[in-house]
Amino acid sequence: MGIGGSDHRRINVVLSAWLCIAIGSAVILYSSSSPFALALAAPISIAGVVLLVVGLGIKDEGTVDHEVIENWEPGSDILPDAGGPMYRIDTTLVEPIRTSILCGRCGNVHWLEGGRPHFFECPDCEVELWRDEEE
Repeated sequence: MGIGGSDHRRINVVLSAWLCIAIGSAVILYSSSSPFALALAAPISIAGVVLLVVGLGIKDEGTVDHEVIENWEPGSDILPDAGGPMYRIDTTLVEPIRTSILCGRCGNVHWLEGGRPHFFECPDCEVELWRDEEE
């Protein structure tokens, strides 16, 4: 599949093209002008040029769907205690910035506007999940 699977098809094709061009050029430059080296390197270099044209023509599908981001919900799972209550924090990276906090004890998912708070206590089971030390 390549570097990123099917999500990064364009970059995979372009990188493959440059690799073919580099290999073909290296074989031509470092061989002693043998006919076999030229017969091997020329098709590889031409294939690299063709792959480069095809790769640059592939449309990038990396658009952000804001509706999907706004409607995303994390799964509510109960997490095992590991010397204290476990929790999971998910914060969106694009506007609107929202943070979801999953309490591992009760499985409650609580949403906050903005980033991670310095202190959080689960509103359902009233367990303190974390408290940042003040410096």
